[in-house]
Amino acid sequence: MSGSSSIDTMKKVTVQQLLLEARLNHVKVSQAVADLKKFCLQNAHHDPLLTGVSSCSSSFRPQKVYSFL
Repeated sequence: MSGSSSIDTMKKVTVQQLLLEARLNHVKVSQAVADLKKFCLQNAHHDPLLTGVSSCSSSFRPQKVYSFL
């Protein structure tokens, strides 16, 4: 009997998940792409891959070594 109750439980969970997904607001792919493109263009000046990183503010530049005599 535990096998059939397990199947019934899984069916209920699946139906609940499908009902939840049916209530979600869907966005057309064309609208999502337009929104993503707009966001990228608006924030391009903050992107270090596009604008580069100045050598003085880079955390990956070699550190200066000071020695005291």
